[in-house]
Amino acid sequence: MQQDRRPWLILAHAHLRVSDLHALLDLFGTAEAIVDQPRSRLAEAGLSDAKCTAITSPDERAIAEALSWLDHAGHHLVAWGDGLYPEMIAQIPGPPLVLYVNGDIDALHLPALAIIGSRNPTEGGSRNAHNFAQHLAGRGFVIVSGLAQGIDAAAHEGALDAGGKTVAFLGTGIDRIYPATNRNLAHAIVANGALVSEYPLGAAPERWHFPERNRLISGLSLGTLVVEAARRSGSLITARLAAEQGREVFALPG
Repeated sequence: MQQDRRPWLILAHAHLRVSDLHALLDLFGTAEAIVDQPRSRLAEAGLSDAKCTAITSPDERAIAEALSWLDHAGHHLVAWGDGLYPEMIAQIPGPPLVLYVNGDIDALHLPALAIIGSRNPTEGGSRNAHNFAQHLAGRGFVIVSGLAQGIDAAAHEGALDAGGKTVAFLGTGIDRIYPATNRNLAHAIVANGALVSEYPLGAAPERWHFPERNRLISGLSLGTLVVEAARRSGSLITARLAAEQGREVFALPG
C-alpha cells in the first residue's frame, strides 16, 4: 500500500506546489502519470529545470527511507486531495502538497485552537498557557502549537494533563525533534495526538522553516491565542497569518 505513496513522495521531494499539481493533473490525470512523463512533457507543462530533474531522476535513497518510515505503525503521508487531508489546511493560501504525520491522524480533523507565544515567558505566562490549554482540551478542543520551548511546551503539556489531544507542527523533518530537550514531550504528543511536518525526512531546523510552518499552526485552528509574544516574533507572524486566514485571534498580554 505504501508504494501508492511513492509518486507523492517524488513530487514532494521535487518541491512541487499545489498550484503546479493542479496544472499537471489537468494534463496527465494522476500523480502516477505525472512521475511517468518524460522530461520534455514536464518542461512543456511549465515546470522549472530543477523540478523536472527531481521528478524524472528522483533521489531513490531518500524515497526509500521515506517509504521505510511509512512502514511503521502510526506513520502517515497525507497527500493533497486525499480524504484524510485536513479540510482546515486545505482552505488556506499555499497549502502543503503533503503532510508527514506521526500519531493519531484523526486529531487533524477535530475542532482545534492554537496556543503560541514567547520562548522565554514569565512564570505567570507559562501557567496561563498551561491552564488555558488544560481547560480547553478538557472541553474537547485539540490544542495546536509548535513544540518550541516556553509557551508552546506549556500548551502541549496542559492539553496532555487534561487527557486531551494536542498537535505539534514541526519546522524540521518528522524524524527530527527540535529542540532536543522536548524529545520526551514529543513522544507524549505522539501517544495523545500527532506530530506533523511538511518537510522531508531529515530536514534540518532551517531558520525560514519556522515562520513558514506557522501558517499551518494557525490554519488548522479555529482561533489562535498568543501569550506574551515579543513585538518582533514568530508568534506575531502566526497571529497575522491567522487573521489573514479568517481565523479568530486572542491575546494574553505580557
